Amino acid sequence: MWGWLFGRLARAAGVAWLITSLVFIVSRQLPGGPDQLVVADLSELGRPVAADQSVASQQAARLAVRRRLGLELPVFYVTHRANQWYWHGPANQYHRWAVAVLHGDLGRSYRDGQPVGALLWQALRFTLPLAASAAGLAAGLALGLGLYLARRPGSPGARLLVGLLNGLQITPLFLVALGLLLLFANPDLLNLLPAAVQTPTEDGGQLLAYWLGRAALPLVSLVLAVLPELTLPLAAALRHEATTGYATTARAKGLPLGQVLRRHALPNALLPLLTTLTDLLPALVAGTVVVEVLFAFPGSGRLLAEAAAAHDYPLVVAGVLLTALARLLGLLLADILYFLIDPRLRPS
Repeated sequence: MWGWLFGRLARAAGVAWLITSLVFIVSRQLPGGPDQLVVADLSELGRPVAADQSVASQQAARLAVRRRLGLELPVFYVTHRANQWYWHGPANQYHRWAVAVLHGDLGRSYRDGQPVGALLWQALRFTLPLAASAAGLAAGLALGLGLYLARRPGSPGARLLVGLLNGLQITPLFLVALGLLLLFANPDLLNLLPAAVQTPTEDGGQLLAYWLGRAALPLVSLVLAVLPELTLPLAAALRHEATTGYATTARAKGLPLGQVLRRHALPNALLPLLTTLTDLLPALVAGTVVVEVLFAFPGSGRLLAEAAAAHDYPLVVAGVLLTALARLLGLLLADILYFLIDPRLRPS
């Protein structure tokens, strides 16, 4: 069991490294790098000069920025120019980045020069509680709603609930978040919650009030985005299990339908749902980008969106690495849950 687990972790780390390496190499090939943005800012602040002096000064400034950021080196070990391949050895951007990452250094931001690891950790202090709270709340609501839909499949309340869940399933997250924003943070309607999130202090009481009030709209938006994906398959699986032989036998012995669903059908219905649960963590990671930008939430999603707009390559690459690890860890967690629920699937 432990050998299998370490093997899966090693493969997951290898795939995450491969994805991040591809993003690193592709990002260095995109136009409009940080050197051009810095030179453009400097040219706007400078006074008018002759055309030849302006071009020469911009080229010198661009070269200085590229040297400071290490962008004057080749991107990879080999390059192809003029129908020839050139070997650069370790004197390339990828080698320096890989060595630094293996030593725990994710680089420094191009915008303010701060360490990328510190910026990500500061942002994850807000994103991780938000995503974890949304995951827990969505799982609990899906469990309760799934049992209700399976126990009363033809009732008016069940039909209404299925219609609402289907509507949420086809609605993009940003529309759900905008609807909540216009409904609960609109002075003309229900001005109950703030529209933007402010950074709380370290005081415990203020942090609690922050999560109860200011993070309510982002939290509800994420829960509504993933709730249909969890509830509808669970309800369908429970209804199927309720028609099997062991459920019919349990009902014939006098057990009520609710107890049969909770004690006997639910463990079997959770097995096919685990595949959907693997997409829960990546969906929440992607959803945080939308809600954090929309509600001005100081989390990792907003940080990475701003970094991508500013061509801040170290932050973008670190964010891709974090997202890939979240996706692969979700798949690994699903396999572990399969083994815990059904011992027959465990490796020998």
